[in-house]
Amino acid sequence: MRPSSRTLILDAAVRVTERAGITALTMDSAAEEAGLTKGGLLYHFRTREDMILAIQRHLVDGWEARLVAELGKPWAEATPLERGAAYVNLTMREEARQADLAFMVEAESNPELARIWDELMERWVPTPHSLDPRRLDLFLARLAADGLWMFRATPGNALSEEVEEGLRARVAELLAADPETPAPEEKRA
Repeated sequence: MRPSSRTLILDAAVRVTERAGITALTMDSAAEEAGLTKGGLLYHFRTREDMILAIQRHLVDGWEARLVAELGKPWAEATPLERGAAYVNLTMREEARQADLAFMVEAESNPELARIWDELMERWVPTPHSLDPRRLDLFLARLAADGLWMFRATPGNALSEEVEEGLRARVAELLAADPETPAPEEKRA
């Protein structure tokens, strides 16, 4: 199936950002990269802000699809710990693109954009609201995975495969809690 012009534009915009940074992303640069006229791009996105919002959703949709594939079953059929483990395992292996980092940083200055990423995180690895040790371990594993991903997304940073494998093994220890043991009841405020 041939991708839509809208998807071609979004992928092109991500490539421009990966190559030259988010400040280089203009309507003209995205149109040129996609092989369209500016008018063709304007048919889909009236403003740069409209395009940025669509890119954020496009990137999150890509993460969501990869997370579901990592999970190996529909999201609704998984336990919170299985979802969290899928997030951590994928993030520890995921190729970190500078464009993803640029768009995540861009989102933090705009509540509408930030909400897109926040909703993804809350679906997969919610912020703990109790001292349940398994949920705390899972959240620590998420923070470690996010940190490794961000380290790799930052230019000039690299670890040997041996060190990355060692980090993945240490984080896996946090995920190894017995899933059959019931979690303690959360205390209500």
